[in-house]
Amino acid sequence: MRALFVQHDHVSPTGPVSARLRERGFEVDEIVVVDEGNFATPNVQFEFPDATDYDLLVPMGSPWGAWDDACIGNWLLPEIEWVRSAIERDIPVLGICFGGQLLSRALGGTVARGSKAEIGWTPIHTDRPELVSAGPWFQFHYDAWTVPEGATEIARNAVASQAFTFGRSLAVQFHPELTGDTLEGWMREGGRSEVIADGQDPDAMLAHTRAEESAATPRTVALVDAFLDQVAQLKR
Repeated sequence: MRALFVQHDHVSPTGPVSARLRERGFEVDEIVVVDEGNFATPNVQFEFPDATDYDLLVPMGSPWGAWDDACIGNWLLPEIEWVRSAIERDIPVLGICFGGQLLSRALGGTVARGSKAEIGWTPIHTDRPELVSAGPWFQFHYDAWTVPEGATEIARNAVASQAFTFGRSLAVQFHPELTGDTLEGWMREGGRSEVIADGQDPDAMLAHTRAEESAATPRTVALVDAFLDQVAQLKR
């Protein structure tokens, strides 16, 4: 089986999500939409590969908004259509943060600025803890999706919807792929100032993340396994 990760920037490695897929026997490919040289001017042209070459698509997070057609529309709008087409072909999608928001838009939902940012380790309320546990999960987003018609919301908190399923696909608002090294990369590309602007200490957040990693990785493994077995139905 083959899985494709769509990394929207150059500092978002696939981490324990792709590691678990490889352990489950997947061949994993990764593509980067906006490379380091275009990070300041992200409205690039990008051609997405044939989704039918893959058994699973994993669009990941992004420092740009999934609602911001003016900023990144050259590739955002084609990616929304690409995700929609994949779902119509019954190809499972695991949408992570921005990727989950893409899934909402592809299914007819909307994405907009949320009531407040969510940055840091956050517990959530879940209807299906065997699929998406209560966490805590790491969050770094300013936006919120609406749950599209026909989808089932399975997790939420007081700020935003946190997970929904649609057919063989799953959207999560949090970052199960995050490690301390990933957060350190985000900090270098502007995240540090964003954390400070949110009234938090970036050094303390990074230390918390490194301390949490040993517990977070098994949560991610359980999420990937449950998604493959219960939702995507890609058992091996």
